[in-house]
Amino acid sequence: MSFSRLLLASLIAYGLATYALGAAVLPEDEVKALRDIAKTLGKTDWNFSADPCGGQWGWANPNAEDGSENAVSCNCTFSNGTICHHRVLKNQNLQGSLPPDLSRFPYLQVIDLSRNYLNGTIPREWGATQMLDMYGNRFTGPIPKEIGNISTLVNFTVEFNQFSGVLPPELGNLSRLEKLHLTSNKFTGQLPAAFGKLTALKDFRIGDNQFTGEIPNLIQKWTDLQKLVIQGSGLSGPIPPGIAVLEKMTDLRISDLQENGTGAPFPPLANMTKLKTLILRSCNIIGRIPDFVGQFSSLKTLDLSFNQLDGEIPDSFLGVKKATYIDLSYNNFGNESSCQQRNIASMGNVSGRTVSCLRSLPCQKKLYSFHINCGGNAATIEGNLYEEDTDPAGPSRLYQKSNWAVSTTGHFIDDDRNPDSYIWTNATKLYANTSSLYMDARLSPVSLTYYGLCMESGNYTVSLHFAEIMFTNDNTSSSLGRRFFDIYIQGKLVQKNFSIQNEAGGVGKAIIKNFTAIVTGGALEIRFYWAGKGTTGLPVRGVYGPLISAISVTPGIKWYSFCTFTRIMYCLTNLTYNVMLCRSVLNPLLSADFKPPSENSGTGISAGTMVGIVAAAVVFVFLILGILWWKGCFGQKSSMRHDGTIIAVKQLSSKSKQGNREFVNEIGMISALQHPHLVKLHGCCIEGDQLLLVYEYMENNSLARALFGPEEYRLNLDWATRQKICVGIARGLAYLHEESRLKIVHRDIKATNVLLDENLDPKISDFGLARLDEEDNTHISTRVAGTLYLDYDMYLVFQALFLKEEGTLLELVDPSLGQDYNEEEVITMINVALLCSNVTAAVRPAMSAVVSMLEGKAAVKDFDISDKSKSMDEHKIKEMRKHFQVINRQEISETQTQSMSMDGPWTAASTSDGDLYPISLNSDYLKGRD
Repeated sequence: MSFSRLLLASLIAYGLATYALGAAVLPEDEVKALRDIAKTLGKTDWNFSADPCGGQWGWANPNAEDGSENAVSCNCTFSNGTICHHRVLKNQNLQGSLPPDLSRFPYLQVIDLSRNYLNGTIPREWGATQMLDMYGNRFTGPIPKEIGNISTLVNFTVEFNQFSGVLPPELGNLSRLEKLHLTSNKFTGQLPAAFGKLTALKDFRIGDNQFTGEIPNLIQKWTDLQKLVIQGSGLSGPIPPGIAVLEKMTDLRISDLQENGTGAPFPPLANMTKLKTLILRSCNIIGRIPDFVGQFSSLKTLDLSFNQLDGEIPDSFLGVKKATYIDLSYNNFGNESSCQQRNIASMGNVSGRTVSCLRSLPCQKKLYSFHINCGGNAATIEGNLYEEDTDPAGPSRLYQKSNWAVSTTGHFIDDDRNPDSYIWTNATKLYANTSSLYMDARLSPVSLTYYGLCMESGNYTVSLHFAEIMFTNDNTSSSLGRRFFDIYIQGKLVQKNFSIQNEAGGVGKAIIKNFTAIVTGGALEIRFYWAGKGTTGLPVRGVYGPLISAISVTPGIKWYSFCTFTRIMYCLTNLTYNVMLCRSVLNPLLSADFKPPSENSGTGISAGTMVGIVAAAVVFVFLILGILWWKGCFGQKSSMRHDGTIIAVKQLSSKSKQGNREFVNEIGMISALQHPHLVKLHGCCIEGDQLLLVYEYMENNSLARALFGPEEYRLNLDWATRQKICVGIARGLAYLHEESRLKIVHRDIKATNVLLDENLDPKISDFGLARLDEEDNTHISTRVAGTLYLDYDMYLVFQALFLKEEGTLLELVDPSLGQDYNEEEVITMINVALLCSNVTAAVRPAMSAVVSMLEGKAAVKDFDISDKSKSMDEHKIKEMRKHFQVINRQEISETQTQSMSMDGPWTAASTSDGDLYPISLNSDYLKGRD
């Protein structure tokens, strides 16, 4: 498929027209309808000076490649040639929304808006169509139940969007529906029982969603089904036995089912003799492979990897003569070689012979480090030689060098590119100062594993280098791709649903993830695994799976830092505070499992584990006391070595209970996090009665100084920079709320806690008031904490609501911007802020949705402001004012805003004991902060 087709979007609509002077001419009302629809969709190149049925410029592209047409043709075969229907084909990169008034075309049959950049929700007015195809856009919201009223609907495709919510049971009324594609959205709940009535279904796909429950047995009612895809859907096993009746099946793909604690035998598929593709990967299948699998004579692809299959591989597999790919890796077969029993290689050809396993080469010497430029040529970066890794690899390929090896499994099914190499060369623009390591990357459709060989036993730091180089950073469907994969170190899952783009803060940006590994048997295993999440067809089909730019493995520190010790001691004295946090610290130190508490077992920590914890703590106490003495913390005078690194130091008082609490809380929180929009904590120290936190230095101080500081220290931030800062803050919060292993609520986001680096990229600081959230509801809270902001003695949100009602939201824009800003982006920004500040929990969006809205990848949900109490209770506002000093209008005009600590019944916590980059508008503090 050509690149032009990637960007195509098509609208096919039928409407009444009449012949005029022997030619097909659309009446004026039809032309007007097309004008209105073009405006809503964002279609700008239709030539309305010519008749749409005339085949003239703007309405026809006679030399277009198949699949990328942009034309309108007229079908005049209705009513003996007296009535014409018009058809609009193949538009591209539309950036508008869906037009509700398509109902003005009474004979509408097909709506195809695939591979586009449209937003919004599906209008409830649509009806009387045969096909709704919205593949690859940025649509949001639930599926309207009214879609179930379109009795003529045959194809309903909404893959690769951001639809959410529970599927309406009314879709079960679509008695003619043959194709239902729901892959890669945010649907939740169980599949409705009413779906059992969809007896005409031939193609059903629900991968990459958040469904719950087991795969329902109702699928046995879809006896015409030919293709079933359930990959990473959220559903759990077992595969229902009723699947046995689906004898017309040619393509069956079920993978990455949620584990339910028990395994299940191989499903009864003996009657599916027409199967060409059979994927049952990571389905927790136990027992032997039945002989009937080897008798599927039409089979071309078979993947049974990542299960618990055992016994012998059936001899009947030699009869699968047409198969081009068979993968039985990561199982427990008895007739595999010893290396395969360690789950290293896969079965990769029709003869049934396995690929070569790791050769047992003698180790000439033990290694302490290695560096690999994954997918690229050798390169020296910061004095380290990154070895080349240019083997093209492919399905079931293992490539071995003297001290490391790489293994891949899986192949890109339905790939438009038909790759002969599992290496991708960067096609996007990398950000400045990004090293050559990120120009190329190795990828794999399922599993990608690197092995370090001949390793000396000990602790190691594994640095994984990533950059998303397969998606674009523009307003096309090529920018809407989403990649997720899991990361395993030494067989243990260290990060689930890892997104390069989310963690790096965009496309083309480098991100390095550091992990600790313990090597005891001479080998280190680093594995990346695609668990069915993310898009698989953007910008083209076959773009998904693990992607890695470089790997660096270096010796780890034998003793843990003072900050880690502080976290351990904090855990020891607060075991009931959060076991998850303690576990992230203690796991590398303990060989025994650290289990979370249960209702009947207290803390759930065994006596042996507790002894180990205490023993480790005692050792750390003496170690740290010795280090502090040596460093002069107990009165000894010594000079400190300077390494040239500029740092920022936050000072708290140990005499303050709040200072003590924030000191320990901030160490425990931020030292467990790493994100480009979170400030980095270098270390900590106790000096006398002062508690010191050492952070990375921010060249441009805080956002507070940039906007509200003394005139000579303010920065001229244009709108594009302000937009970037806001999106960066949202990305950082989305990571804290939804993406990090520890779900954290910051609770004190304000201008002084947003720092700006040399590129004016924002970084969130000050986690003294942060708290862990284990209920997965971080954006839902009824309590107020942190700092409130005032504007002309009026709560800012309330003022914004008045201006929104009056249609004058742009009055909130900083006058210093003049007219040099994007009005649409400003309105979007304010509306998103109003949504986030709504007192109704159900209205407030999750931070991931906020990021999508600010980036323009999702529409901002509208809300009713007729009753202002829905956003802020007026009585509460009046009460709040009693707690604030009345601010002189002249003072406000000079400072733009005022932030104050809030006490009383509204607050859950006061402001932080001290800011890393504090600002006092009535002092000369900032003048000394260069």
